[in-house]
Amino acid sequence: MEKRYEVIHVLGSGYYGVTKLAKNIKTGEHVAIKYIERGNKIDKNVEREIINHRSLSHPHIIKFKEVFVTPTHLAIVLEYATGRALFASLCSASRFSEDEARYFFQQLISGVYYLHFMQICHRDLKLENSLLDGSPAPRLKICDFGSSKSSLLHSAPKSMVGTLVYVAPEVLSRQGEYDGKIADVWSCGVTLYTMLVGSYPFEDPQNPQNFAKIMK
Repeated sequence: MEKRYEVIHVLGSGYYGVTKLAKNIKTGEHVAIKYIERGNKIDKNVEREIINHRSLSHPHIIKFKEVFVTPTHLAIVLEYATGRALFASLCSASRFSEDEARYFFQQLISGVYYLHFMQICHRDLKLENSLLDGSPAPRLKICDFGSSKSSLLHSAPKSMVGTLVYVAPEVLSRQGEYDGKIADVWSCGVTLYTMLVGSYPFEDPQNPQNFAKIMK
């Protein structure tokens, strides 16, 4: 299976592994392949990521193509978004106009609505996980389902996951189960605010780890 793809270069890396840009040798299509080292890193989060993501098909969600195993890695093949993350676009612009923010937010909400209709909560929605396809009128695509949960297949969310500046207060409180869909909506609100203002709504610039404002 791996011989079907020609690796071009590394796109990024994280705790679970490295993502590489590759080309399907037969079709010429560019894809993103996430390589996760076999062993302890193939955990419940990776299992949920594959099960949840492969069940989805929506214009505002990165398409899951296939998964295969090499002697050393598990490889997840995904649609390649030729643009950049929405976060990078915002950094270049400092902030978006109301029209620009509305344009991207409508697409984000469309994807999230579909996710929730499919009984899946993402739990790590943020600008960095909203990719653009590089077209003249960029199409936003939600990615990274490593923290996702399905209410049909998995237990109710109760762990503190996600990116702190986007996390809902009930998630931060660590007081048991919470509604992952409602937590996603909170993260969408933080995303909209950040696009319009150019900063996070509850961040303490003097102490980035102080999230007392979120709990209020």
